[in-house]
Amino acid sequence: MVKAMEAARAAARKAVERTYEGSCNVIEYIPVTDEKTKITRCQEMPVLRDQPCRLSFEKINVAVPDGAAVKLSQGVKLFVAPEAVIHPGSKIVVTQNGVTGEYAASGEPAVYPSHQEIMLELFRGWT
Repeated sequence: MVKAMEAARAAARKAVERTYEGSCNVIEYIPVTDEKTKITRCQEMPVLRDQPCRLSFEKINVAVPDGAAVKLSQGVKLFVAPEAVIHPGSKIVVTQNGVTGEYAASGEPAVYPSHQEIMLELFRGWT
């Protein structure tokens, strides 16, 4: 029974990974101390490079507060391997279908045995 479950999970992961059409670089804004001056400044540091992934886009209808109009916005979701460590607030540079975009991880990932899903928003700078 355990071997059948492991085989099913491996097959599911392989199926999900066949959908990966892009790659991403994950960047964190971390404190780095200059060895000479001993001054600590935050700077961008890549923590993951060329990670296979897939972006999924969906349109979301959002009602405007007065209730008279509906505004369309776009939801962006990143699919990536379950062992990839991507912290909330990380900058994620994704290239897919010849287009590169900069996004920020907007929250904790939903992690499954075959993949993880991370909701993204456009990167607007470090906060």
